[in-house]
Amino acid sequence: MATDYILFIHGVNTRDRREQPQYADQLFQRLKESASNHNRNLKPIPLYWGDVNKDAEDDLLRQFQASPLWEHIWFKAFREQQLLQFAGDAALYISREVGYKVVEVLKKQTIDGLKNHQPDDRLHLVTHSWGTVILFDILFAGRWDDENVPGHEDVMAIRDCIYGLSGKDSNPYRGLQIDSIHTMGSPVAIFSLIDVIPGKDGSDSPSTHDITPQIQKLLESLQAKRKGKTLPWNNYIHPGDPIAYPLKELMTNLVDDQVKYLALQDIMTHKPELLESLTDQSLLALLHGGDAHGSYWKNEIVVQKISDVLNN
Repeated sequence: MATDYILFIHGVNTRDRREQPQYADQLFQRLKESASNHNRNLKPIPLYWGDVNKDAEDDLLRQFQASPLWEHIWFKAFREQQLLQFAGDAALYISREVGYKVVEVLKKQTIDGLKNHQPDDRLHLVTHSWGTVILFDILFAGRWDDENVPGHEDVMAIRDCIYGLSGKDSNPYRGLQIDSIHTMGSPVAIFSLIDVIPGKDGSDSPSTHDITPQIQKLLESLQAKRKGKTLPWNNYIHPGDPIAYPLKELMTNLVDDQVKYLALQDIMTHKPELLESLTDQSLLALLHGGDAHGSYWKNEIVVQKISDVLNN
């Protein structure tokens, strides 16, 4: 019996505690309960990197708290939790040293999770928050291509697992086929700003963080494999989540200007008008944005949309 592998990657909790290794259990259980395609097994691969950056962030926070000014600064809880966790994880991952440590952990989990896959199996990506940026960076960014870069071997091993991506294996068509993408509370649109480097003459040159050329190649390979069918990509947005951004127009502009590769939808997980009447888009709502940002894992619309793809 063929298997649908669901690869989860968490982001930043932005609340009072970090994501735990069991972060995807509830969502996966709901997907199992909603499964109607009895010709396929479901197997979860929950990638966990949440403890890699913790020591560095804790050390940074202790230095902040050692300042005599810290007690007089406003929004300390927001700075210590939401802002530090999100911005701290972003800055630390982009650095070579911590980025390599994250990649090393994720490589082992990915290889172990996919080691028994068969040609008829499918892969579904379910990414949350900063985890979207991490996974897309590993799969597509040129900064890992240099053989002398720490993490190169690990990234190439992960890419070899995915159909249409080139790692160390010269044949990019041995890996598992991606059958759908689901991004939740994703800030990847913001990080598209580092895809190019503006030149002094007004022209732009590619950045080593640029993910678009490799995404383009992957989509072309998948379309041929899928016999012209577009790839489902659902981008889930809670209207009160300050880290979530629309992706349809951006990705169409970057890699799919003729709308032939992607069936990309930006999907609201809650009715905006109700939430607006309750919160009035106030500063209080922003400070409690972590609740919205973590809501996707138990959201009924997310469960239903992923289930629709799995049952297809």
